[in-house]
Amino acid sequence: MMSNAAVADAKRALRAEIRLRRRSRLSSEQDLATAGLTKNLIALVRQLAPASLGCYLSSADEPGTRPFLAWAAAEGLDVLVPISRADGHLDWVYSRGGPEQPGLFGISEMVGEVVPASVFRKVNLLLVPAAAVDHSGMRMGWGRGYFDRALASLEDPPPVFAVVYDDEVRTTVPSESHDRPVDGVVTPSQVHQF
Repeated sequence: MMSNAAVADAKRALRAEIRLRRRSRLSSEQDLATAGLTKNLIALVRQLAPASLGCYLSSADEPGTRPFLAWAAAEGLDVLVPISRADGHLDWVYSRGGPEQPGLFGISEMVGEVVPASVFRKVNLLLVPAAAVDHSGMRMGWGRGYFDRALASLEDPPPVFAVVYDDEVRTTVPSESHDRPVDGVVTPSQVHQF
């Protein structure tokens, strides 16, 4: 069993490797990945038919969720996107395709009225970012713990799917006691439920 320090070091190294790979993707690769991911996210939503869902708003290096969010808005789905708070928790606003602004960490966030926590607790599907996911469903995030805390706040969590590139589904990922597993993963080539 790895020590806490060894797990933290392993996470840092894997995150650095994934960041470098993401930043090295050609725009044509990114476009193909976004198209495949959008198709698979739509298929998942059609299969599960959630009344409402939560989804992250992708940054430039992340698997692209914006075309999916545009489709969801056109379909009239209630989609919540996160807003980072200084206390390490997330607020949520409806994704309506409106204006965006840099958030707490310079990441683009939707401008909108924050919904009550009770609205977030009623979502029927969560699509969350990750650095990597392993074959057992363990999700490794980016180290700030926002989504782990959001998942921990749900008494009866809905299905949670991590969204990553195909090469970010690993045999194992380093994990700690606070890390939360997911129910499935969506990549540009597949939807897999654990």
